[in-house]
Amino acid sequence: MDATFLAKVKADYPDIRFITGKRFTFRPPRTVVITENFDPRSDSLLLLHEIGHALCGRWTFRTEVERLKIEVLAWEEAKKLATSYKIAIDEELIEDELNTYRDFLHQKSRCHSCGLTRFQTPDGVFHCPKCDI
Repeated sequence: MDATFLAKVKADYPDIRFITGKRFTFRPPRTVVITENFDPRSDSLLLLHEIGHALCGRWTFRTEVERLKIEVLAWEEAKKLATSYKIAIDEELIEDELNTYRDFLHQKSRCHSCGLTRFQTPDGVFHCPKCDI
């Protein structure tokens, strides 16, 4: 893959605003942040993931499980895009990226008092089945 990849992606998605920043991220509704030192050989799939967020049209969540679902949807979209751009799909990278959200959810759901797994209600609040009785 050569340096023209980024130019092609930008041309393919003129309705998405691409800016540079410290890390890849998506800013709803149509802005994708690309790292300042973008390397198409190693970063293309990450870029397609952020575009996936824009294309999915879902970026709000109330619970951490909803957030994880949104991330999975964006990765599914990135896989479709990768196929069309003839980019290898690195499942290990995708799982590593999703694991950051899974790990966060696990950490956030652990009760600080007793260690049990808490549940999150639709309002986003975590509750412990033991301590919140």
